[in-house]
Amino acid sequence: MAPVQLTTCFNTLLTDTVNLSRFKLDMLDNRVDSVYRALKADEEIGHLVLDKIPQGSWAQRTIINPVGDKEFDADFLLLMEENPDWHGSPKTYIDKVYAALDRHSRYREMPHSRKCRCVRLEYKNLMHVDIVPYVQLSDGRDVIVNRDDNCWEATDPEGFTAWMRNQDDITGGNLRRVIRLLKYLRDHKNSFTGTRSIILTTLLGNQVSDTKTLIDPGYYANVPTTLLHLVQDLNTYLQANPNKPSIADPSGSGVTFDHRWTQDTYAYFRERISVHTEEIEAAYHHADKETSIELWQGLFGTGFKEPDAQQSSAKFPAATASVAAVTTTGRSGRAG
Repeated sequence: MAPVQLTTCFNTLLTDTVNLSRFKLDMLDNRVDSVYRALKADEEIGHLVLDKIPQGSWAQRTIINPVGDKEFDADFLLLMEENPDWHGSPKTYIDKVYAALDRHSRYREMPHSRKCRCVRLEYKNLMHVDIVPYVQLSDGRDVIVNRDDNCWEATDPEGFTAWMRNQDDITGGNLRRVIRLLKYLRDHKNSFTGTRSIILTTLLGNQVSDTKTLIDPGYYANVPTTLLHLVQDLNTYLQANPNKPSIADPSGSGVTFDHRWTQDTYAYFRERISVHTEEIEAAYHHADKETSIELWQGLFGTGFKEPDAQQSSAKFPAATASVAAVTTTGRSGRAG
């Protein structure tokens, strides 16, 4: 018997359990807009503030509901004009943004702090915004600030977004959904703790291949099939690399994400993906619908279920089963 395709159950899991609600996404948008307007209006640095660019999970539409009362967040790049007077001390950009919040009538009353690459602004209702100064230097480099080392770090937010969009389009939009599902396993099921989202996103995106769709047009046909194939391909890659491989920024910035995990973290991730691969294969290939649902629930919990009635949701689009969508093309940030 052929395996059952439980795409409606994946829709329910994504829309009801995994995805961040439309209400919270709108809240992020509104708060980032407000912070940007405040910095743009600041009398000391406002003339240097040129633009805001969403980045990270929020920008890549891979953000998920946080666990329990943990915070959700938005990162954005604050494009600033280069100030020659600060050239010898990159961390000045972070210090000046922090000082601008101190001068603002509203934000001075809110907790805010300086991190390595950003200024963090904390809200009462379990969310924060990370403001990442971003400068296009006169020598042509696009950079963010490493405050701890007082130096520049190369970045290419447009390149990362383009790469992400291209990889997601190859899968008919299912890559982003699979990334959210794997992040859910990490955060809510305590699996492979310690693997940062940027590494998980890059590793899964690197598994996407046009060639696979030439051989099998249905390779990324829907969410469960894409999940099966991406995790199988990732597991093959990981088992071929007992030692932590170098993970390059796919934007082509020339930097790597190697400093964001350790050999121990990598070894644990490698082991857990092997276990999950077997679990996903068993659930996907089981021909009995009820048994397949139970196996998927063993992985994702009771949120994996058939919809009670016809549902609509204003959250992220959940899943499609269109093979034709697999061949669409297009283009697609990252956080400090």
